[in-house]
Amino acid sequence: MPEESSAAQAALWITTLLQQFPELSAELVPGRTAPAHHRPSVPPPPGLAGRIREEREEALLLQQRHGLVAPGHSAAPLRLHISDAIRDITDGVIELEEAVRDRLGLPRARRAPVPERLRRIASLLDGIAADPVLAAHVRDETRRMARRCARALGDTETVVRVFGRCPWCDSVSLRAFPDRSAVLCINPACRCPDPVCGCHDDPAYRHTWDEGEWERAAATGEAGA
Repeated sequence: MPEESSAAQAALWITTLLQQFPELSAELVPGRTAPAHHRPSVPPPPGLAGRIREEREEALLLQQRHGLVAPGHSAAPLRLHISDAIRDITDGVIELEEAVRDRLGLPRARRAPVPERLRRIASLLDGIAADPVLAAHVRDETRRMARRCARALGDTETVVRVFGRCPWCDSVSLRAFPDRSAVLCINPACRCPDPVCGCHDDPAYRHTWDEGEWERAAATGEAGA
């Protein structure tokens, strides 16, 4: 049956993620360690966004312990594509587990590291397989995240300089990432106007426009001159 095939494929992608995701932390700054820089904790907003923010902050502390951010500074990550991949996969796994449990009528998941969340999703694959729409979604999301992880661990992603200035910080720091069809501002001091955007509280985050958003911004003149 198609739904069983989707669930079986999802199981393979989950296994791949479980093998590869821990390698991302080791790839941040190989061979370097540094004491963590502790910031005053701020109560997160309620709901899924708050849980994602909390777990992202914990991941950031882990990155700082590996020397990703110098103590006392909000510097750019030394390996931006690795840090971005960790953030993207962490957020994706949290959101996927929430969606699965909601669709299956299960109670909200407790907080946990990414590998444990993946194992919990895998334990629900029998129930997921009975829902063709859910099975396809889990397959597609786990495949996307596994491929993102593989790209981060493999060849460096192609980066193309974008002419013009960032609409938020006015610096010439725009870069296009063709593999993910996105444009990023790589200026670590850049902050967009949206107060809930990760660029305000996560040094590893960069404001991102997908290809369609950037084309619309360029057409309306919001992408800078």
